[in-house]
Amino acid sequence: MVNNAGIGVGGEASELTLAHWERVIDVNLRGVLHGVHAAYPVMIAQRSGHIVNTASLADLVPAPWLTPYAMTKHAVVGLSLSLRAEAAAHGVRVTAVCPGVVDTPMLDTAGPDDLPTTALSGQVREFFRHVQPRFYAADQLAQDIIRGIGRNAALVIAPASARVAYYLWRYAPLAVNRMNARQLARSRAALPAHQTARLT
Repeated sequence: MVNNAGIGVGGEASELTLAHWERVIDVNLRGVLHGVHAAYPVMIAQRSGHIVNTASLADLVPAPWLTPYAMTKHAVVGLSLSLRAEAAAHGVRVTAVCPGVVDTPMLDTAGPDDLPTTALSGQVREFFRHVQPRFYAADQLAQDIIRGIGRNAALVIAPASARVAYYLWRYAPLAVNRMNARQLARSRAALPAHQTARLT
């Protein structure tokens, strides 16, 4: 069972409405929960199965301007690792996938069509180029996931630059915080004034 549906809403947390937060929670967290709730009892009954939940590198390192997204992906990893410990007794495996920036149509969207656009509208690819200059191909990530399933990995972190970011955060968090601060300052300076104004 692969729970892969997800949406992103980007921008300053102060610009987001409660509806933005609720939409991300509904898709990114409740969507995964519903998938797990449907598949897990079947796998317990047959005493085999593998649940794969797509999270993000944003759940392993700070992700300013992606706070609702990061929040839900943290929850997906928590769900996956905790369920993994329980599920092993039933012959069921659980893996969380934590990719860096993957080149998918998600990078070309500004968020839900029926909600106000945020400061990253039309700037998503440019914003992430500062984080990961070369986006990872979806088919390459798929191969990483297949290998992770084969070895029953708890986490699949890809590409290599994502693993570097993860270990850098674990062992040098102050350096990561400084880099984040510089990136945010550059991003704020690059956006037109009307895009950084607080939404009302």
